[in-house]
Amino acid sequence: MSTLVTKEAPDFTAQAVLPDNSFAELTLSSYRGKYVVLFFYPLDFTFVCPSEIIAFDKAVGQFEQKNTQVIGVSVDSHFTHLAWKNTPRDQGGIGPVKYPLVADLSKKISEEYGVLFGGEVALRGLFLIDKEGIVRHALVN
Repeated sequence: MSTLVTKEAPDFTAQAVLPDNSFAELTLSSYRGKYVVLFFYPLDFTFVCPSEIIAFDKAVGQFEQKNTQVIGVSVDSHFTHLAWKNTPRDQGGIGPVKYPLVADLSKKISEEYGVLFGGEVALRGLFLIDKEGIVRHALVN
């Protein structure tokens, strides 16, 4: 397996649900000039604990103070992301997270970041990308 660390982060443009619950195309390279925390998770509405997603939401203000954008990605659609956001946390949802959730229906983004498992879902993955678009840290489990 090759690593993305020290290489340019694979760019992508994909549908996302934004913090205000609107839909828009999100392009990773549009965040140049900011640090990016890009993380992947398997699926919405599964038994997989959403604690990481909620923890990022609780800390999003601290990331913003450090000129850092948090972006989540899974192989679900932007419609499914919205439904999960609209489901209260005490009912298995993630609530109104304040960062974009990207829809990777084609699974191409997950594949380019080396997190696609069995051709079906993304493993948990975390990538820290610097202001020039270079991957500086990668963690996949």
